[in-house]
This record gives sequence, C-alpha cells and structure tokens, in this order.
Amino acid sequence: MIAAGIDLGGTKIEAQVFAPDWSRTERRRIDTPRDYGALVAAMANQIAWAEGVAGRALPVGISAAGLVNPLTSLAFTANLPATGHPFPADIAGAAGRPVTYVNDCRALTLSEAVFGAARGMTPVAGLILGTGVGGGVAVDGRLIPGPAAVGGEFGHTPAPAHLVLAHGLPVLRCGCGRMGCIETYVAGPGLTRIAAHVTGRALTPPEVAAQRATDPAVAQVWDIWCAFVAELLITLTFTIDPQAVVLGGGLSQIADLTDDLSAALRAAQLPGFAIPLILLAQGGDSSGARGAAYAALQEAGHD
Repeated sequence: MIAAGIDLGGTKIEAQVFAPDWSRTERRRIDTPRDYGALVAAMANQIAWAEGVAGRALPVGISAAGLVNPLTSLAFTANLPATGHPFPADIAGAAGRPVTYVNDCRALTLSEAVFGAARGMTPVAGLILGTGVGGGVAVDGRLIPGPAAVGGEFGHTPAPAHLVLAHGLPVLRCGCGRMGCIETYVAGPGLTRIAAHVTGRALTPPEVAAQRATDPAVAQVWDIWCAFVAELLITLTFTIDPQAVVLGGGLSQIADLTDDLSAALRAAQLPGFAIPLILLAQGGDSSGARGAAYAALQEAGHD
C-alpha cells in the first residue's frame, strides 16, 4: 500500500487505501456524525482502519468541502459541524499522526491532472458544477499553494454584468455572504433560478436537460446558462490559460455538456485564439480520495 485517502462528506466518510499503481485496494464507509467531537473520533477511526489494512503507517490525505484558514487553522464549512474549530489539527491529535487536509475540489483537480482525464497536461483547471461551484489548479502535477488557501473558489468570482443585465436577472446574495457571485447562476440552484425567470417554471437541472431539445423556452434557458459558464471559463482562460478544464459534479453528467460549453467558450474567446480542452472527470467516486492521498504522498516528500 502506498497511501490512504479519506473522502469526507456531509453524509458519509469513506476511507480508501491505494496500491503503488494507484488502484484502490480497500474501502470502508461510515456515516458522518453531526457532533464535532464524534466527527473527529470517526476520522481518527478511519485513519486507524486504513493503517491496519496496510499493516504500517501511511501518508493520509483528507478530501473535504470547505476551507481551513491558514492564519487561524480554523475550518469554514457548510456541510460539517466543524466551522470555527481547528479541524485538521484535532484530527491529527486524535489519530496521533499528521494528516494532509485538502479541499475536495482541489483534490479532484489533482487526481484528474495526475491520473485522470487530463493526465500529462499542464496547467489543468478543475471546475466542479453541482449544488455549489468550486475548483482548483494543478501545474506539473501539483496543486498551486497560496497564503490564503482560497485559490479555486471560482464560484465566488463576480457574475458577468452584461449577461445579468441582458436577461434581467436578479443580483443575489451568495451563501458565502458576497453579492452577485457567479455561483448563484451556474450552480444547480442557479440553473433552476434562470429557468424560473425565463419560463415561469422552477425546472430542475435534469428537467432542463431533458426538455432543452424540444421546448424553445427551455432551450433559451440552457443557452443563457452555458453563456454564464463560458464567462467563468474565459476568466480561467485569461488568468490561468489551462491546457484543459476538467468538469465534475452533478451537472457535469448532462449529455453533450462538453460540446455545448466548448461552443459557448469559443464565442467568448478572443477571435482566432485557442480554447482549452473541456473534459469530463474520469475518477468517479475515487477521484477526491485519490487526489488527497497523492497530495499526502507529495507532502511526505514523494511523487
């Protein structure tokens, strides 16, 4: 065994152990406790299980939603009872060993850049489109570090004013507390919000996907949403210039998404200039844990 990764979500904690070829050899899933003390204990228990399977100490990476402030070491997360606590430090204390803690969107980005859809490419941007929007950037198989640890919070960049104005959409307060974040339009609830504004029907993303080919009003909803996502993609292109953007999250499962977003991105790009490849994540339910495990191995001084 080479490393272990723990995918920590709001409902489950899944520990995975990886072989030297980075195939998953063992996995163990438990429910996520709603109490902070019980959560820390559950994480320590999963680490102990992984090392028991391996028969030795392993680099351990944790993939979880939310942020940890490097200045205070305190967590900020919406789906775990850990906000305001020194969560990674408490896990390390309970487990009696160091751990590597990685935002789940960054972990998926690293996994896809090293093992998945964008293997061998650089730079690589990950873009997770689900109930929220996040991502990450990997260069030469490594995540870009930063002093604030917020690199990849793409959903909280400003929405394009010209599209908001052109379609008469409301400017809303985001869950992060800021006004007008692009997440409020391109996350799953944002797509539903656009549908309600255009059609008067609060269509779910699967309903938009199913009806966009037969209902002209829903086709307009889809075109507006793709234009918003393309503006986010062109921002990534102008700032990072990635060779590839790997899409994950629930919305990435919509049929023909990569083709539609590539077309919208070409329309947004400067005339005659290339656009990055738009790819779908390949790692499935192992991607976040594998990325965190690989980050832990890197932190231990190995690639």
